[in-house]
Amino acid sequence: MKTIIGLVVVIWLAIGVLAAYQRDYFTDDRDVSCKSSGDTVLTVLAGPLNYFGVNPKVDCDVKVPQPSE
Repeated sequence: MKTIIGLVVVIWLAIGVLAAYQRDYFTDDRDVSCKSSGDTVLTVLAGPLNYFGVNPKVDCDVKVPQPSE
């Protein structure tokens, strides 16, 4: 049973890597940032769902409170 689950997880992630590759997420021209890294990771984790219209995106514009002066 563990072997089957492990195989399914490996295939799922391999399909996610293929989807990220097809979207050119592994090119050298891409800027490395929170957004680009997050998009790549989410695409890999979404796996086969990418081919059913899922297009995960990350929003890294978090507003952090500034200290008072």
